[in-house]
Amino acid sequence: MLSKMPLSIKKIKKEDIDKEILRAGIIAELDAINLYEQMAALATSGNIRKILLDIAKEEKTHVGEFQTLLLEEDKEQERELKEGGKEVKELLAKRNRSPFRKKGGSK
Repeated sequence: MLSKMPLSIKKIKKEDIDKEILRAGIIAELDAINLYEQMAALATSGNIRKILLDIAKEEKTHVGEFQTLLLEEDKEQERELKEGGKEVKELLAKRNRSPFRKKGGSK
């Protein structure tokens, strides 16, 4: 399923247009990655599967390009991305120290 993006320019503040464009680009690339990977999983031809997965990989590069630009344009996004990364590391560290964690598993 492809995402639907609201494109009512009238509702976007002038100073936010570039950030919204970059976010829409990220969404489009993520949709493309999902589509190509799903098609690759369904493909019966190894050649088609290989090409679809290669194209999906290229789309991941595009996500990185858009994200890099977005982080340059939106410092709040940059700070929150770093904060989210810290929170995940803290939660995983707590989980890995838990006496209830199964050995050798991810649960």
